[in-house]
Amino acid sequence: MSYTKRSKDELAKRVASDIHDGAYVNLGIGMPTMVANHIPAGREVILHSENGILGMGPAPSSANEDFDLINAGKQPVTLLAGGSYFHHADSFAMMRGGHLDICVLGAFQVSATGDLANWSTGEAGSIPAVGGAMDLAIGAKQTWVMMDLLTKKGESKLVKQCNYPLTGIACVKRIYSSLATLACTPQGLQLIELIEGLELKELERLLGLPVLPTTVQR
Repeated sequence: MSYTKRSKDELAKRVASDIHDGAYVNLGIGMPTMVANHIPAGREVILHSENGILGMGPAPSSANEDFDLINAGKQPVTLLAGGSYFHHADSFAMMRGGHLDICVLGAFQVSATGDLANWSTGEAGSIPAVGGAMDLAIGAKQTWVMMDLLTKKGESKLVKQCNYPLTGIACVKRIYSSLATLACTPQGLQLIELIEGLELKELERLLGLPVLPTTVQR
């Protein structure tokens, strides 16, 4: 069996392709920020950052970085025509009030039924607090996770039950990974698509979990 996992850019493009026109979307710190660079031409997607920005564009070139204009991960961003800045409290009111259609987050672990653990491994030097992840995971109409499927040790990040501190319970709808796109359902993981060359049985072996055949409409 021969297959090549998606690159980070390929994965970001795949996520961007599923974001509907007119959506208000928060891109979490790390890999999810790359989605901003792959919004399809002609599709209006309004990107939100929890530090108080609405209407972000793709990442700037190195020559045009402005560190007075940054996202929640302290990365320089661009602002599209009509974009705005506002108070941090207003930004969290948007998140908590159900005004975001989608948030795309990274994760340490996701359970088969959609529990999310993305803020602490409990290891020394790990990030000290959950930040806005809980507000996003529960407040957005849909929570998607974007991540490598396996850890550097080859262990699955998709598990029957998370053993890291939970960010949210049954909040993840979709997982966009380096090897497959999956839906989290009350019955467990359900396949949306596999990368070319990877078979369902091999995916189940890597995960150590059963995966229901695809019936999910994109």
